[in-house]
Amino acid sequence: MSTLTELLDIEEKVISGERLSFEDGLRLFQSDDLATIGRLANSVRRRRHGKRTYFNINRHLNPTNVCYWDCGFCAFYRKLGQEGAYTLSIEQCVEAVAKASEAGATEVHIVGGLHPKLPFQYYLDLLRALKLAFPKIHLKAFTMVELDHFKRITHKTDEYVIEKLLEAGLDSCPGGGAEIFHEEVRSKICKHKTSAERWLELAAKVHRYGIRSNATMLYGHIENYEHRVDHLLRLRALQDETGGFQCFIPLAFHPKDTEYAHLPGPSAVDSLKTVAVSRLLLDNFEHIKAYWVMLGKQLAQVALHFGANDLDGTVMEERITYAAGQVSEREAKRNELIALITEAGLEAVERDTLYRPIAEVAR
Repeated sequence: MSTLTELLDIEEKVISGERLSFEDGLRLFQSDDLATIGRLANSVRRRRHGKRTYFNINRHLNPTNVCYWDCGFCAFYRKLGQEGAYTLSIEQCVEAVAKASEAGATEVHIVGGLHPKLPFQYYLDLLRALKLAFPKIHLKAFTMVELDHFKRITHKTDEYVIEKLLEAGLDSCPGGGAEIFHEEVRSKICKHKTSAERWLELAAKVHRYGIRSNATMLYGHIENYEHRVDHLLRLRALQDETGGFQCFIPLAFHPKDTEYAHLPGPSAVDSLKTVAVSRLLLDNFEHIKAYWVMLGKQLAQVALHFGANDLDGTVMEERITYAAGQVSEREAKRNELIALITEAGLEAVERDTLYRPIAEVAR
């Protein structure tokens, strides 16, 4: 384990704004000096954002849980015809978003399974219907894995898929499907899924169209620290190239009802360390999110002092993490998010998807 003295050179780099290396990231993960790691990450967070901490009013929409892949970490997916499988109609989706709109939502986050029978037209019609009914709501839709799926089912180019989605009303893309990039892990937890190289290729193409996206990392399963650092530095390299990532979201693995149910999942210490190391390594990412759905609200609140500057939003009926044994809450109220931030001694700033402040809330 690293000692306080062994982290001094890393601290000097952080203070001077020097980029950290793979070895630095590995040493931070291996260190048991959580207080120092957190202090360094918080110093970077404060340097960038002061006390400002973001949240938004959003709604998650998962049009279908039917998926032809079989990712071992996923408790959400069902095979076509399997008990519990569902696919929402366009009308049902519009109805769900109408309730969110009435509650003041400015964003709809749309992700789902890779349905073997739904045509690409379904997804285009979904975007058009939502944009027509709610023109002011930002549609953050479809991961790089879903875009790869659309290419396969249309037999068209990536550019065709992206352009059609833009025409239909796509505003930005979420960051899911990244999981862990290293093939040693990816070949085990999601061997049939879009490869790391393909995920990064599609993210680059999306960015070149001017579409902003997020990025994620699923941690706390069978990966090791080297795999995590490799993942973070691949994202950093692409951000150097395109500048298209808005936010990085570490996703804490929830093992219940998955093929890895025998694993404990990440501890609170591991989660805080992961948030902090992400903030320190991803020097070209403006925002780091403490995703309360996976961390829990209280740990997410603590993570705001470990480098995170965003809590996500109200979410409204989260399904994917909730499928893993109903381990997470499905919604947060606006006042609750404000309270979590202000109780942490920080300033709550309601934002839109592009991090433009909507209303700043005084402490």
